[in-house]
Formats: sequence, C-alpha cells, structure tokens
Amino acid sequence: MTATMTEDRLSETFAALANPVRRAILTRLADGEASVNEIAAPFDVTLPAISRHIKVLERAGLVSQTQHAQYRPCKLEASPLAGISAWTDQYRPIWEARFNRMDDYLQQIQDNPKENKAND
Repeated sequence: MTATMTEDRLSETFAALANPVRRAILTRLADGEASVNEIAAPFDVTLPAISRHIKVLERAGLVSQTQHAQYRPCKLEASPLAGISAWTDQYRPIWEARFNRMDDYLQQIQDNPKENKAND
C-alpha cells in the first residue's frame, strides 16, 4: 500500500469516527454482531439515518455486513483502527518526553516551594 493510499485510508477512518453516533455504533459492535434494527434501538435517530451511518463505516472499512437469509448482521472490522494506532504511535515518544518534563517540573515545584514563592 502506498503512502498516499495509507493517508487516504487514515483520513477516511478519522472522518468516519468524527461522528458520535458512528463511534457509538462501533462501541456496540465491539460486543458482537448486530442487525441494523438492534444497532438503531438505543438511538433517537431514524432507521434510514442509522443505515447511512453504517454505510459510512463500511466505506471506511470499519464495519462489514454479511447475509444469512433475511438476516444481515453488521460486524466490527478492527484493521483500520490498527492503522490509527500505528499513526498515533509515532507521536508517543514526543508526548512521553513532554509528560516527563512536566513531571520533573512539578517535582521541582514540590521540592522547593519557598524558592518558587520568591519568584512570584
């Protein structure tokens, strides 16, 4: 997969996750397969709207649907989430270094409270 294709897939995944209803749908599917009616039950949203949300999640590769007679269960597909994890992991060292510096600073403040008041 080329870098552009990876970036496009990542953008599609983030766009799909930008909506709270779609994130809630994924949370529900993390518990197992469900029909569109089962997915729609807790939402104050029309069934066609839930179907559109599912289509967005399908295009992003986050959900798949199979068909068993009249039953078409939706299933969570985790591979795009692994892509997000890989992307965010590249920033982990930066954030860890920043948190470590903040910890050091907070420790310094706690160790020298009089010195810090003199600087105020």
